[in-house]
Amino acid sequence: MMAFLNNQGTKNILLVGVGGQGTILASKILSEALAEAGYDVKMSEIHGMSQRGGNVSTQIRYGEKVYSPVVGIGEADVIVAFEKMEALRWLEYLKPGGRIVINDFEIPSAPILMGQVEYPQGIIEALSAKADILVFKAADIAVSLGSARVMNIVLLGALVKALGIEGIDWDAAIRSSVKPAFADINAQAFRAGYEQG
Repeated sequence: MMAFLNNQGTKNILLVGVGGQGTILASKILSEALAEAGYDVKMSEIHGMSQRGGNVSTQIRYGEKVYSPVVGIGEADVIVAFEKMEALRWLEYLKPGGRIVINDFEIPSAPILMGQVEYPQGIIEALSAKADILVFKAADIAVSLGSARVMNIVLLGALVKALGIEGIDWDAAIRSSVKPAFADINAQAFRAGYEQG
């Protein structure tokens, strides 16, 4: 499995979203599963001003040997945007030839809610002109499975597919990270997201 990286070096991933979307949980499952598989993994998380509604970003780097968790501008192999405006905000971090996995979902920021500015239009079109993107409605998939709360795991599945990570027991990784009562639906959410990738 390490052969996946031998020719490609360290992989850089950004997960970006809004507080309350489960960005951190998805990042932790990914990081722990990669570490369990033998990769050197570094993760850094940044929380916005508030727990819910503020910006949240997680930077994950993994490979044979990783010295820093920081992903610089133009270095991300994959960006996963839990909210589509966040994809636009973080676009400069994507490396040439990188990919953005976008949840076609809107969460208006405080200035938008207060009527000071409008939610930007044409985000998907603008991004598709600049990057290789995969856009789907992870929230709708999560709801169809029975819980909007598993949207983050749907996106995790799409990320794993985009990275081409094989040979990891993702089902076990998910089940060890969530309460037993929610294990089955999270496993289903991962599979549904993987199929989107």
